[in-house]
Amino acid sequence: MRSLITGVILLFFMANIIYAQQIQVLDEETHEPLASVAIYNAEKSKSALTNFDGEADVSAFDRDEIIHFTHVNYTNRSLRKFQILQNENKVYLKGNDNELEQVVLSVAKFEMNKDEIPQKIVSFSANDIIMASPQTSADLLESSGQVYIQKSQLGGGSPIIRGFSTNRLLITVDGVRMNTAIFRSGNLQNIISIDPLAVENTEVILGPGSVVYGSDAVGGVMNFYTLKPKFSFGEKKSVSGNAYSRYASANNEKTIHADVNIGLENWAFVSSITYSDFGDLRMGSHGPDEYLRNEYAVRRNGEDVIVSNENPEVQKPTGYNQINLLQKVKFMPHKDWDLNLGLIYSTTSDFPRFDRLYQERDGGLRSAEWYYGPQEWFMGNFKINKKGHGPLYDKAQVTTAYQFFEESRHNRDFGEDWLYNTQENVDAYSVNFDFEKTFEESRLFYGAEYVFNKVNSTGNVQNILTEEENITVSRYPNGSTWQSIAAYASYQWKIREDLSFQSGLRYNHILVDAEFDENLYDFPFQEANINTGALTGSVGINWQQNRYIGWRLNLSTAFRAPNIDDVGKIFDSEPGAVVVPNPNLKPEYAYSSELGFDWKPAENISLIATAFYTYLNDAMVRRDFTLNGEAEIDYQGELSRVQAIQNTAKAHVYGLEGGVEIDLSVALRFSSQISITEGKEEQEDGSTAPLRHAAPIFGNTHLTWHKKRLKLDLFAEYNGQFDYEDLAPTEQGKAYLYAIDDNGNPYSPSWYTINLTGQYQLSESWLATASLENITDQRYRTYSSGIAAAGRNLILALRYSF
Repeated sequence: MRSLITGVILLFFMANIIYAQQIQVLDEETHEPLASVAIYNAEKSKSALTNFDGEADVSAFDRDEIIHFTHVNYTNRSLRKFQILQNENKVYLKGNDNELEQVVLSVAKFEMNKDEIPQKIVSFSANDIIMASPQTSADLLESSGQVYIQKSQLGGGSPIIRGFSTNRLLITVDGVRMNTAIFRSGNLQNIISIDPLAVENTEVILGPGSVVYGSDAVGGVMNFYTLKPKFSFGEKKSVSGNAYSRYASANNEKTIHADVNIGLENWAFVSSITYSDFGDLRMGSHGPDEYLRNEYAVRRNGEDVIVSNENPEVQKPTGYNQINLLQKVKFMPHKDWDLNLGLIYSTTSDFPRFDRLYQERDGGLRSAEWYYGPQEWFMGNFKINKKGHGPLYDKAQVTTAYQFFEESRHNRDFGEDWLYNTQENVDAYSVNFDFEKTFEESRLFYGAEYVFNKVNSTGNVQNILTEEENITVSRYPNGSTWQSIAAYASYQWKIREDLSFQSGLRYNHILVDAEFDENLYDFPFQEANINTGALTGSVGINWQQNRYIGWRLNLSTAFRAPNIDDVGKIFDSEPGAVVVPNPNLKPEYAYSSELGFDWKPAENISLIATAFYTYLNDAMVRRDFTLNGEAEIDYQGELSRVQAIQNTAKAHVYGLEGGVEIDLSVALRFSSQISITEGKEEQEDGSTAPLRHAAPIFGNTHLTWHKKRLKLDLFAEYNGQFDYEDLAPTEQGKAYLYAIDDNGNPYSPSWYTINLTGQYQLSESWLATASLENITDQRYRTYSSGIAAAGRNLILALRYSF
């Protein structure tokens, strides 16, 4: 009996010894398991590789032997085996941020080394997103300090990059263009349809990207790459995922999110869902009184009445809710083949167009109701990746996609019974063929693209008392189409180890067809047909002069072809003005240059500066127009001056972007970004005036401390002032958006916020984030915005990973 007990104890002891040889390698910051970490001794006679759970067997190594750990995205580490066992069999690797930022996908749709690219790229990782805790993807871009965001309502966010905005910027999701034929020159909120919690990484090209992406990529390209399915790495099945919740006090936000990945040997599936509920937004206490919401309209007993706001700092009504869904499937039938199916869906509730709800007319509120209907977006894309070693390509990628967009506008004047409604649906089809061929010292990227958009647009007016309904003018000509056919080639030449050259050409042909119903439109024309082409090119170099200094120079052209919004839109651009169609438009062209300078005077100091200049010719702008010889027409019961989009302007945009990073110690980092943009646009009389979308000076400064499980970020965000004479003429006429100076003129005051974010890794699975934003409770609006930003805002978030 005693021998039996002894044997059991011995077996138990031996089992523990064997178990003790199983170690786990984790990310030092997130504590997530790291797969594919190479483990070896000095002689490389013993080795191992971590599995999907970051585990590996090190029983072959001696107790005092030094074990080396290597991963492409992490700093190498070496430890003696007994040290690992004393640390509960865990090894933590520190992420190499520089290495992570080296590979980008945006410039050629295939992986490229950042040191070889002549353009400036801003990148966000999944960890950056969790730390920033953004409510929308617009807020995520704003956190970079290099993308400016304008908001007309809480359910909004219109990016501005280097003086360009809206349909002069391109948005892609998983390589598919999101811009449609009805992307307008006015502020856009389509970017909020992209769920930041389902984004794996984001890359923003600052500057033109027409060679690869075509029309609209004048000022920049914003690329969002959503969650990717992960295989099981040799195991039969692996399951992992995240659950996330967030609360924000400024608008009583409540967000819940979950994603799960199921990996098999050749199949992988990832699913994601996010639901957010946003209440009315509270602004800060210290700032211009013009921003206060003192009264608002409500409907009582069949009448519109104005009521006093109990708390004028609460912007009523601004709240809405949103749901985002994602499903992806990946199948790898062979090591050279990769098939991917992606399905994304997003929808919102109705959300108020806040800046229209406080505009006044005749001493009272102009509108009783003004809201967008649900903003709905669906994308289905199927992507085939193929590796080859033939004469034509080494990598091939075919992407087909279908997207459906729905948006609507609903407005009713105060005291009126008629509610005007317009609804737009866009069916967008696209197919892309992209190829890469590698030679000894160079790479060739080439491809072709076809895009087809069909726009369905309806309009009606409804009596809210009698429910009588009549057909009225739609926003766009119903059934209109927009097509783009293109081919491109880009060449990268590694002249020598420290010098890279890149150039490219693209030809785009655009077809626009729109017919106007003569029963609804009293126009001197019945159709608008555009058949035009555009040739764009780029050339640039990246020179790493030495280990301390690097240079980037890029020259490029870009274009934007007229779309259905430019050619056929009818809408009230501002009180007393109506925009009508113009079938005589042609593409606008941009000619850009960029010079970048990277300097590392010491191992712990990095300085980056970029100067840029863009000349825009034949710019499509809104100007006064005549229709059937009339300069004013009646629109929705109001005499309005006639305007149209026209090729009548030239614009110059130039500026400077600067950044600094200083590692004050192993745990403490100082970083700062600043952007300065100046823009001038030609006016009808030949004079020049400030460009509407040239943002004031803006930036941010961070002091980040990170040690073990705790990360703290103390940061400031700031914005310069625009005096009355700095505002574009169109902005000078929108006094309701701005504060009022001593002379009674509108202006955009400077502002700053001080913020603190903390993140603590409670355990391997639990991550807590807390932020206190706008600590001093400043009241401010970002330039050209119709809604004041959040006042003092407490954000609490909790993430569980498995």
